Amino acid sequence: MYNARYVIPALLVFIILITLPFWVNVVTPEYSRPELVLPAGAEACVEPVEYMRAEHMRLLNEWRDAALREGKRVYTSSTGQVWDINLQNTCMHCHTDKAGFCDACHDSNSVDPYCWDCHIEPGAVTGASGNGGKQ
Repeated sequence: MYNARYVIPALLVFIILITLPFWVNVVTPEYSRPELVLPAGAEACVEPVEYMRAEHMRLLNEWRDAALREGKRVYTSSTGQVWDINLQNTCMHCHTDKAGFCDACHDSNSVDPYCWDCHIEPGAVTGASGNGGKQ
């Protein structure tokens, strides 16, 4: 074979590099869901837990569009319960610990949500006037 001393090692390196992600997955531990600090005394969430784990960002985006673009301020869940479309007063009413609830999952999944660009983080100090810091 012509230049076999170069071709065969190059093919071996190529095969190793192509299959490297598979070998890394064999060695690394399986992803485990972080333990969340669930809200004390909360009876039910807006939707079932599994739905919220998978689709909460989609739900929040739908809420944003409904509230700001369509003027709808009420959400009826799959269970028939009616909720106000309001991140601060609906979601953050129960999920008050951002570090123990929101950040635990977002950090472990390398997600940087933009919610707090506009909304006040739960537990953040608001203005002394009691009007959310608005003048």
